[in-house]
Amino acid sequence: MPRRRSPSPSSSTAPRNRTPQPVRVRRRSFGDFVKAFLAFVALLVLLVGAPFALAVTAGWPLPETFEPMEWLKQDISVGTFLSILTFVVWLAWAQFTACVLVEMKAALSGVGVPGRVPGAGPSQLLARQLVAALLLVGATAASFTPGLGQLGQSIEGNQRPTVAAAQQTPGLFAQQQEQAAGTAAALAEQASHAEAAPGSSAKQRGDTKFYRIQPPEGRHHDSLWEISERHLGDGRRYKEIFDLNKDRTQPDGSKLSEASLIRPGWIMEMPGDARGGDLVEMPDDAPEVSPEVQQQIRDYDRTGDRAEGGGSGSGAAQVSVPEQRPAPAPAPGNDDAGHRAPAEQHATPAAQDSSSFGLPEALLAAPLLAAGLLGALGHRRRQALWQSAFGGIGGRRGMEPPTPAGDALDVQDALLVGADPEGVRLLDRSLRGLAASLAAESRPLPTVYAAWLSSGDLHLQLAQPSGKPPAPWQLGQDETFWLLAKDDAERYEDTDTAAPYPGLVSLGTMDDSRLLLNLESVPGLVSLSGSEADRAAVFASVAAELATNGWSDRMTITLVGFGEDLTSLAPSRLRHLDGVEALIETMEAETRQRRGALGAAGHDSVLTGRTGPAQHTRWAPHLVLLAAEPSAEDAVTLAELAADASRLGIGYLVGTEGGELPGAAWEMEITGEGRLLAPLLGLELDAQLLPAAQQRAVVELFTDADPGRGPDGPGDTPPFLVDISEQGRPAVYARLVGPYEIIGLDTPDDERSALLHEALALLLLHREGVHPRVLASALWPRGVTDDVREALVERLRGWLGTEPDGTPRLGTDATGRLTLAKSVVSDLDVLRSLYHEATQGKGVDSRAVRGRLLTDALVLVRGPLLADRPEGRYRWLTHEIVDAQLPLLVADTGLALAEFHLVKDRAEKAIEALNAALRTAPADERLWNELLRATHALDDPERLTALAADLIGRSGARGLPPRTEALLDELLPAWRDTVAAAG
Repeated sequence: MPRRRSPSPSSSTAPRNRTPQPVRVRRRSFGDFVKAFLAFVALLVLLVGAPFALAVTAGWPLPETFEPMEWLKQDISVGTFLSILTFVVWLAWAQFTACVLVEMKAALSGVGVPGRVPGAGPSQLLARQLVAALLLVGATAASFTPGLGQLGQSIEGNQRPTVAAAQQTPGLFAQQQEQAAGTAAALAEQASHAEAAPGSSAKQRGDTKFYRIQPPEGRHHDSLWEISERHLGDGRRYKEIFDLNKDRTQPDGSKLSEASLIRPGWIMEMPGDARGGDLVEMPDDAPEVSPEVQQQIRDYDRTGDRAEGGGSGSGAAQVSVPEQRPAPAPAPGNDDAGHRAPAEQHATPAAQDSSSFGLPEALLAAPLLAAGLLGALGHRRRQALWQSAFGGIGGRRGMEPPTPAGDALDVQDALLVGADPEGVRLLDRSLRGLAASLAAESRPLPTVYAAWLSSGDLHLQLAQPSGKPPAPWQLGQDETFWLLAKDDAERYEDTDTAAPYPGLVSLGTMDDSRLLLNLESVPGLVSLSGSEADRAAVFASVAAELATNGWSDRMTITLVGFGEDLTSLAPSRLRHLDGVEALIETMEAETRQRRGALGAAGHDSVLTGRTGPAQHTRWAPHLVLLAAEPSAEDAVTLAELAADASRLGIGYLVGTEGGELPGAAWEMEITGEGRLLAPLLGLELDAQLLPAAQQRAVVELFTDADPGRGPDGPGDTPPFLVDISEQGRPAVYARLVGPYEIIGLDTPDDERSALLHEALALLLLHREGVHPRVLASALWPRGVTDDVREALVERLRGWLGTEPDGTPRLGTDATGRLTLAKSVVSDLDVLRSLYHEATQGKGVDSRAVRGRLLTDALVLVRGPLLADRPEGRYRWLTHEIVDAQLPLLVADTGLALAEFHLVKDRAEKAIEALNAALRTAPADERLWNELLRATHALDDPERLTALAADLIGRSGARGLPPRTEALLDELLPAWRDTVAAAG
């Protein structure tokens, strides 16, 4: 159970949201001026006149020579008593002078209580009163200074202490990590106020406050120490106030340069956890504060970090948009047949196409999320195929994945169009390359708050300057930006380095730049307000990208209050908890564990651990996504846990209905128009979203591809069966299994031949239909204009021609997808149909028919899919499952034909069939094992030994698979010694 913190004793002042009560201070009268003048005269007489009179009348009190023995021999006379008395008077004057100096120093410095001069009780009290009376002159003069005289006064002219809390929350990470723990300790009191007044505004909990330095009243003079002691509970925190206000222009035009030199009328910005009985709310809401004062406070606030967008002496940081580099001038001509930059392609999909054909634009505008989902979906489908393949012939579920329909098909097409796998690859290589370079230089990883992707360039925004970045990185717009140009990023190769910043996640775009926030580096909570549905779309997008992104290795993502079905996207990364209570219990234990592990390893943070020897096994981030708004007590507990979370690699994103969240380092709001707002940071993003309907469709794609599904999963029936009889001869026949050939069509113009061939191959592999935008995205990954895409479709339609009845062989279905006529087939279609007919059709009842069909099928296999595809083309095949399906299909065909021959003891025929299948599926263990059995059937030990030696040589350092070793032990018991002797 979460434990409550009791309020700090120093925070037992009046509630912060109370109505402001101005303090009445008596105005300076004529008598005050008289007192100040008399004090000045008295000090002048005592400090200057007294020693002058003594020097004239009595002379210097010390003797001209130092002869103690002679002094003892002299008689005691009246002159001796006068000399002793004169020395005592001089000593009293020196003591009083010391008292005046001590009091003046304390009054002017404003730090602490004046020191005590030994034995000077009445003298120091007199000095203190005279100094206080004298300072009235300076304080009154300051009150007549233009502008300052009105600061803190009402229309009647009565002076009031001004401590204004501007309606402003600290910017992103405005509280330093080392101060976060202190801030969290003060949140318990705020929570108690929130519980006592649930209807009151919560905005004051994180407000930035402004305090006006007051003129002295008697001996009491404002000092940063006393201000810190009153409002922060610890005078030693005066340095925080100094850091927040150092070198900022005050209303009188001067600047704070030393903590001891403050002037009445100056304005001091206070830390976010300042409190006290004399605090008032924002001047706009405080009628006692004049409009002039309100304006001066606003003017002073604009001189702070939130207005300037940079760090200050306090170490505050904020996310800002990186400066854009000049774009290279476009080359003359058609710009590669209408290509466009990726930023333009993904930033405004609606502008590219007047009709999206129902494709969800939220995914079209999320290239990194789409790439991650697409890659994870392909991996899931391959897993299902491999599990199906090793289930054994006859007992398997089949290897044809279900064809998506409805929303799932639209989402799959949107993923294909919107995905930017190249951008993910460059981002991943760039970050890992940076980590490797820093490790080679024995430099730690800098803390990165955010990353910006802008026109292919990568900008990292650091928490603080970290020196010169390693090449090819360079400094950006200031020392907190590291820049890697796109051309330089392409120089990076894959490296065996742990992912340095796995907590980066896309939030949206601003000015054609994509923002990725590093959730695990935030010194506190990140809050998200807005309607429940809008917040859910943001949370789902963040969870899906974190679960499937390509720039992370290992991580844990805990979902609370949403997304139980999302765990199917990545069961090894995503987990769901039922409520906040379970979350707090889990995170308290993990926080303690991580603190202990870091201490035992001698690391300051997880960043130093990721570059050490244990980089691949430890220090993976844990990111918490809490969609339901926590109670006040739970919010305080979470804030306390988050105070040290950035050092431990833990990040928190917490939803709230609309009020502010205690301990939030960054506050965001999602609007109904899809805008993600952080006004205090100057950010207004087009949010990256995953709405509920698309979330369900994404989950459907993953669950349908789940390898653990039951018998109702994928079957053996291909999506498109052809007529394999003589009457079913196609009009257009494309050979894809092996070198690419087309029979039945004239060769198009050389300039467009490769493009048309690639488009036809994509359509042949998707008989269910291809969305025009999917086709364009596959052929032009960098983007293309609508007119170029439409011209290609018309050119392809003309090349394929028409059926005898005049129907075009390239048609369009009701959803707008491009489909091929049944008269246009490929050898892959024929191969699938032959295998299906042999194992589930006529070949089941006729052994002769089965043997002929399997033999015909294996004859079609001439090598890998599209074996001679040119460099740089057909990149869309990386998203296709057919590259994994074809070897399995060929292996199944070879195994079935080998079994057909072995039944009749035709081992050589079986070996011939297996070798033909191995040319396309050389890594299939089932083929090698069946080849060993067929060779053993020949009763030729030398041939079996040679095959075993060849198989061992192919296995390399990995060694033989366990099942193959077991089979050799059965077929050739002495194979280890025999193979070693033969080698």
